[in-house]
Amino acid sequence: MGKKGKKEKKGRGAEKTAAKMEKKASKRSRKEEEDLEALIAHFQTLDARKTQVTETPCSPPSPRLNASLSAHPEKDELILFGGEYFSGQKTLLYNELYVYNIKKDTWTKVDIPGPPPRRCAHQTVVVPQGGGQLWVFGGEFASPDGEQFYHYKDLWVLHLATKTWEQVRSAGGPSGRSGHRMVAWKRQLILFGGFHESTRDYIYYNDVHSFNLDTFVWSKLSPSGTGPTPRSGCQMSVTPQGSIVIYGGYSKQRVKKDVDRGTQHSDMFLLKPEDGGEGKWTWTRISPSGVKPTPRSGFSVAMTPNHQVLLFGGVCDKEEEESLEGMFFNDLYFYDAARSRWFLGQLKGPKSEKRKRRRARAEDHEGARELERGAASAPEPLEVVKEVVAEDGTVVTIKQVLTAPGSASCPPPEEEDGAVEAGPRVEPCPRSSAMLAVKHGLLYVYGGMFEAGDRQVTLNDLYCLDLHKMEEWKVLVEMDAETQEWLEDTDSEEDSSSAEGAEGGDEDQDEDSGEETGEEEEGSHS
Repeated sequence: MGKKGKKEKKGRGAEKTAAKMEKKASKRSRKEEEDLEALIAHFQTLDARKTQVTETPCSPPSPRLNASLSAHPEKDELILFGGEYFSGQKTLLYNELYVYNIKKDTWTKVDIPGPPPRRCAHQTVVVPQGGGQLWVFGGEFASPDGEQFYHYKDLWVLHLATKTWEQVRSAGGPSGRSGHRMVAWKRQLILFGGFHESTRDYIYYNDVHSFNLDTFVWSKLSPSGTGPTPRSGCQMSVTPQGSIVIYGGYSKQRVKKDVDRGTQHSDMFLLKPEDGGEGKWTWTRISPSGVKPTPRSGFSVAMTPNHQVLLFGGVCDKEEEESLEGMFFNDLYFYDAARSRWFLGQLKGPKSEKRKRRRARAEDHEGARELERGAASAPEPLEVVKEVVAEDGTVVTIKQVLTAPGSASCPPPEEEDGAVEAGPRVEPCPRSSAMLAVKHGLLYVYGGMFEAGDRQVTLNDLYCLDLHKMEEWKVLVEMDAETQEWLEDTDSEEDSSSAEGAEGGDEDQDEDSGEETGEEEEGSHS
């Protein structure tokens, strides 16, 4: 009996210890948020100095990732808001608003009184009513050392016609988070997933919320069926049929003390409104055919003119016990919801170059070679299909296209002739967390990041691709990554001001901060 009593006491003691530890961790988390709230309040007092709208022509924005890039619903403009930058020593966060005029190829910095606090990995949605509105929810703020995080749960709207910010206060909305996804569906904003992180803990979400744009009321949806597991940084898009597609994303879980394992999801779900049931939805898991994206996180998403989903870039992290190595991508995938099919976006190359190559080949190859080339261009490309099991148990189909020599859809054989090649193909370098927007059938890719050894290179280049022609990328803003200053991490804070040169914004932004955890695009997001 005595031994049993001791065991019970010991068990209760362990429970008490665990409860104390949890209470301490909760206090630390609250203390972190209070510290960051004070910093956010400081920046807001600086922002409060702006009392009128000013529009200043400027050079392209400084390098950043996990910002938002949106197409104006009425004007030939792209709107860039927020984002983050890491110099190697210091994390900077932005709430700047930039407008890119597509026809004039010019940038303007727009300062509007009372903007949202600085953030990254938020979500924006543009709706056409009232001359155009840009809705912003959530996102993340971090301390300059990138060690403490604050997640917003605020909702803002930028009235594009009057250039005014408004915070919309409505009870019952989602908890604070970043890396979530949000789309406009009819007269509602539908929000899914995301994550919340403190120094010692994190949580991923798979909840669904709706915000009514007429009543300004939040509702939590409870779809029937089995939906996606908790995740951030997924693809979320509305299909022409009125359903919502969720693909991929990232999550991590603790496998043992101080050891986390990340999962790059590659499953796909359909969130469908039930007929006649107001506010009732159903989850269905789907398995599209075609060439699916290889496993990755940090990819970016946009909608094409024919209502297909476009997925660009990202990173595939290979995690070892003590290391994390990423393979970055710059490929394009399209998802056709009407056919429930993925396909790889392949560029055709400029027409003038193709004509030159065809002429050169015609001169060089006579007789049997000419017949062989003509015959080779006729058959369909050969597809080799491999199935790979992803970490979360889903089967990923990787399809390799092997094209016969001479086929117009296979540029490498044509490019072997250096005499007629106009030069190396222009394209965005592989990256994650880039910002995408589509306007008039043109895809714009801005910024993002990639890693070179221990160095994180943040980009501010701008590329454009005509989605109707799919011929070639055009570079609108160039960037030489070699010129970006990278400051080695040190224990001292003596060099904290040295990040200012790379920041490129207002002087009052120098202490700014914000960092997305490594998986994000995310986009965020992207």
